[in-house]
Amino acid sequence: MTQLRKTVPRQGGAEVVDFDAVLLAACPAQDREDLIAEAAMLAEAFAPEGRAEELRAMASALARDARGAGLDRPRATLLAAALRKLAGRPRA
Repeated sequence: MTQLRKTVPRQGGAEVVDFDAVLLAACPAQDREDLIAEAAMLAEAFAPEGRAEELRAMASALARDARGAGLDRPRATLLAAALRKLAGRPRA
């Protein structure tokens, strides 16, 4: 299971929450698998080298365009989270 919270070793007991992991964990398993598969297809088509910075840029553009272009904003937000998750994975 993905760790969703990490305690930051600072005074005051601050916590860092991985928002993308929380969003994806809230999805039903099949929806989450579909999002990761769709993100992988987008990455293959538009960032074939799979560099993390390319995937993060795609996620940012998707999230930004969803706000202004009338896209399905919740779906775009989840797909952007899946792209950022792929960006964080080590390459095989």
